Amino acid sequence: MNYLFTQFSKIKELLRDKFILLLLDYDGTLTPIAQMPEKAVISNEAKELLQKLSKNHNFKLAIISGRSLKDIKNKVGIKNIIYVGNHGLEIEGQGIKFRTPVSPRSREVIRNVYKIITDKLSRIKGVLIEDKGLAISAHCRMLDNKDVPEFKRIFSKITAPFVMRGKIKITEGKKVLEIKPPVKWTKGNVALWFLARQKSALGENKVFPVYIGDDITDEDAFRALKNKGLTIFVGEPKDSAADYYVKNTEEAIKFLRAILAV
Repeated sequence: MNYLFTQFSKIKELLRDKFILLLLDYDGTLTPIAQMPEKAVISNEAKELLQKLSKNHNFKLAIISGRSLKDIKNKVGIKNIIYVGNHGLEIEGQGIKFRTPVSPRSREVIRNVYKIITDKLSRIKGVLIEDKGLAISAHCRMLDNKDVPEFKRIFSKITAPFVMRGKIKITEGKKVLEIKPPVKWTKGNVALWFLARQKSALGENKVFPVYIGDDITDEDAFRALKNKGLTIFVGEPKDSAADYYVKNTEEAIKFLRAILAV
């Protein structure tokens, strides 16, 4: 994985004269990760840049987040872009309104797991349980390191029986464990779906996807878009399926400003 800004002249040529399908994570990509999810607020500079991108006819912009749809829409607050919540379970914007079909029984299971998780894990100081409607997030960012193994042990003990029966699905992010309905739908599926829609509208060779993210869940999209576009990991270089990396959210914003200029 190469550092993006050492290869930027090459990347500019890839992007030149292309319609860019720009797919962006939120936490850790557009704004630094905060200990409390509600404190991760996008800067005015980044918001103004997204507004410019949304109004430019060479771009189609979507924010793909693990947050609930309502939450991510409130956080970004820009019209005329597409919002994806709960890692793809909910999509809305620019003529799209999609909610992954989840049976009443599956919703009931999620609610029951939420009650058990809240009861058992809230006893550990620093745990935050977030109800996101179609999914649940158990955050351990504020835990003492010594308490993390106990947090994971209790979480696994509660969820394992439901996972084994195919009732729920567990995914792991940065300092967070997610409980979702057992559907095969990831950020990678969402990215490919958007790409297919744009190619159908504009032509097979006209659309160039760019995906930027920082989390484990973004790896699904990096893999899905391999050799189809440009994928960028935000953070210190590691074992990632992304093509390039930038060091932090400031460099992610710097890149967005640069491609707008291109």
